[in-house]
Parts: sequence; structure tokens; C-alpha cells
Amino acid sequence: MADQFDNDKDNDQEQKYEKFCFLCRRPESQAGKMIDLPNHIHICADCMQKSFDTMNTQMNNGNYSDLFNMPNVSMIDLGSFQNPGNQAKKIKKKSETPKPVIDLKDIPAPHKIKATLDEYVIGQEYAKKVMSVGVYNHYKRVATDTMDDIEIEKSNMLMIGPTGCGKTYLVKMLARLLQVPLAIADATSLTEAGYIGDDIESVVSKLLAAADNDVEKAEHGIIFIDEIDKIAKKKNTNQRDVSGEAVQQGLLKLLEGSEVEVPVGATSKNAMVPMVTVNTRNILFICGGAFPDLENIIKERLNKQASIGFYADLKDKYDDDPHVLEKVTVDDLRAFGMIPEFIGRLPIIFTLNGLTEDMLVKILKEPKNAILKQYKKLLALDEVKLEFEDGALHAIACKALERHTGARALRAILEEYMLDIMYEIPKDDNIGEVVITEGYIQGNGGPKILMRGQEIPALEG
Repeated sequence: MADQFDNDKDNDQEQKYEKFCFLCRRPESQAGKMIDLPNHIHICADCMQKSFDTMNTQMNNGNYSDLFNMPNVSMIDLGSFQNPGNQAKKIKKKSETPKPVIDLKDIPAPHKIKATLDEYVIGQEYAKKVMSVGVYNHYKRVATDTMDDIEIEKSNMLMIGPTGCGKTYLVKMLARLLQVPLAIADATSLTEAGYIGDDIESVVSKLLAAADNDVEKAEHGIIFIDEIDKIAKKKNTNQRDVSGEAVQQGLLKLLEGSEVEVPVGATSKNAMVPMVTVNTRNILFICGGAFPDLENIIKERLNKQASIGFYADLKDKYDDDPHVLEKVTVDDLRAFGMIPEFIGRLPIIFTLNGLTEDMLVKILKEPKNAILKQYKKLLALDEVKLEFEDGALHAIACKALERHTGARALRAILEEYMLDIMYEIPKDDNIGEVVITEGYIQGNGGPKILMRGQEIPALEG
């Protein structure tokens, strides 16, 4: 009777816990069926195969000494395994009816997503609205994936806008709001498999790393591929285009949804690194790029249309149109060098506007984590108040426009002018306030330094 009770107890424990691999530490739910060895040691099939492959290679070469130079391989005292007790096991997930990973009730509505983006991103109203609706629909699709038989297609996005207009920042804010893992990849480093550079699957490896190697979490994350315009087809070349059209072809399956084998804890495949399978079906892909010369392609098409018939006198009206990029079509992108199959897997295409002087001034002071607020907080820790004249803010914005790098230039410019101030302030405890003037930014003077208790003059309007 006691033996039967012990057996029932052991069965209950086996149902509650799961084995994990002695070498790669993956649980049975991820690694698959374990191979049981004596003394409660378990090894997954992947690690067992890799061990045999490595040993066979060394033995065929007749070089047994190198066998013990392998990572994590050493002589084992078998005596220590005589009574090791049960190996630690990870708690097994309860076997239940599959449920959606994302609850429909937890997905914020588009107007709430946009309201949060408004707190951090200045301008780009149309882009924020498009992204809010697109992301909302994507995660609704993921949430209802197991609920009915109607399959909703993926809503991958293509963002077109000049450097520094907020493409990457928008995606970061979205991922933070939705609390999903985010991987940011640079398309310029991607090459066809077998050539120097990052394999196309490396973008999924980065997402898995961002999800702390949690496959289920990674399969519902976001991948942002920047500089996507750099993989356009090369024109007038007789060489194999390993970093252009070949990369576009390689990305097709990822964008549409496929199972990809990626290494755990590494970005490149290695014989000694365990592999996991990640399904990209529910991963949201957002591609972004500046697409230089795309404006000229659009203008050429529009001017060609306007030069026909009654509109012949308007043939040059698009030459100075600042919003010409908004009139982009799929044919324009094909003329730029993007293959039709690739464009077809990015159904949501929208543009972002270049930043104006007024927008840059607002970026300096209005967002929740605005640059000026960050500097004010830094000086407040030294019990010093920091203020900026309006003229100084416009002068900073003008300098940023001259650098042609968008909002990225703002911090670099501020660092230049704040360096001496932040160096000198800790020297004198009597300094109570610093006012950054327009003259200081333009090189015609210095900042106003006010001592504690000194009357504060009114700032210039």
C-alpha cells in the first residue's frame, strides 16, 4: 500500500515538473523529448547530436587532446554521481486549452495609442494616426488568432521620411507602450546567406535576445528594420547583388510569416549553440528609410502627367512642393529599386514630414522627456535653476537645421553649450540660476549667471 502511495506521488511530481537539459539548460517544453541518462541526468537531442559530431571530428583527426579544450567539457568524477539526488527541474506549464497570448481587452484603442505618442513625439500627426490604427489592428489579429477560422493578413508597415524626423523614436515609444520586445536592425549590414555580413535571420535573433530568449514573447514582438532604402536593387551592375535585391528576396518569408531557426544567446549560428524555432507569423515588421532621390522620381512622374492636355501650363508646379513625398505610389518605389513582392508584404505605406524650425523648438521643450527638461533636472540636482530665452531656443533650432540631421542635432548642439556651464557650476555653491541667452548661442556673449538671493530679471519674450 505504501509503495503504491509512493508511486502515485512520483507520478504527480512528474506531471507538475518537467526535465531540463544538463548542457544547454533548456526545459523539455522548448528542447523537445529528453534523453534520460543514469542518475537523473537528462540531455536534449540537439546537445547529444552536437556532442557526437564534435567528438567524431576530433577522433577522425586523431587529435584527442583538443577534445578537452572545448567549452564546458572537462573530466568528470563519476563518483560524485553515485547519489546526486534528483536533478532540479523546472515547473511545467499546465496543459490547458490554448489561449490567446494577448488579451483583446488589454490592447489600447487607437486614440489612446496616439494620445501617448503625442506626449513624446511632436508633429507627424498623420504618421501617428496610421501607426496607432495599424498596431491596434495587428494585435487584434494576434489576440483573435485562436478564436475563429477567419485569417486576417499581417499589417506590416513602411515608413518614408528624412533623417532625424522621428521614425525610430516612434517605434520605440510604440513598443514601450505595448510592453512588447523590440529589435532594431540596420538593413545596410544584411547580406545574402554565405557572404560577409549579418544573415537575414539575425534580425529575429536580436528580437529573441530582447525577449530574454523567451520564444513565445518574441513571437509577438516588433522588428524595426532601418535604412531599408539601402537594399534597393543596384542599377547597371553585372555583379551579384548580395546586399540589395537578394536581401529583399530573403526578407519575403520573414515578412509573410515563416519558421526560422535561430541560436539562443548568440546572433550567429554555431555548432555548440542551441537552436530554437521562432515563428514570425505574428511578429510586426516595420521598415523605415529616408529614400533619397525618391522625391525626384515622384516629381518626374507628376510633371509628366501635368504636361499632358489642359494641364500643360502646370508641368513645373511640383518642383517646389514641400509635400511631394506624400504623393508616393507603389510604382515610384519600384522605380527606386524595391521589388514588387517586397512592397506587397508592406501594405501600410506612409510618410513623415521633415522638421521645421518651430517643430524643433517644440521638440526641445514640450515632450514628456524633452531635452531641456533633462538638463533642468540635472542642474536641479545641484540646486541650480536653468532657464532658456525663446531667442536661444530658435537659435539652437536654426543650427540644427543647418546640420541636416533632424532632431538628432539638438542634443549635440546643447552639449556643446552646456559643457562649460555644467563644469563650472559645482565649483561655486552661490550660483542659484543660469539663463541661456540668444547671444550665447550665436557666439556674441555668455549665459546670465545669477547668485542666490539676487533678483531675477524678466526673460526676453
